Amino acid sequence: MAPSKRRTGGRTTPKGTKPGQQSHKQHGNPTAEASSRYTPPIAHNVRVSPQWVPILMFALLGVGAVVILFYYLGFVPGGRSNWYLFGGLSMVLGGLFTATKYH
Repeated sequence: MAPSKRRTGGRTTPKGTKPGQQSHKQHGNPTAEASSRYTPPIAHNVRVSPQWVPILMFALLGVGAVVILFYYLGFVPGGRSNWYLFGGLSMVLGGLFTATKYH
């Protein structure tokens, strides 16, 4: 015989009420208490990135692409070291990471 499944969760509104409806007088409380689970959305004017975020994003993407291009064309000083390729790829990835933080 299989064990009974454990139930999790419970009521989100007080007993005897429906969402958006005032409750009956219960234990001295004339209205239903608000649930603390709801988090209101952030206003759009609050989520504005500083001006330096897109500038940094495009600078990292552009410089990284130029470093990789110069690496393959052989225009880098000191010979074709793999550190140039690693640095260029790191800058491109840094630009992509910065792009995810832009609002």
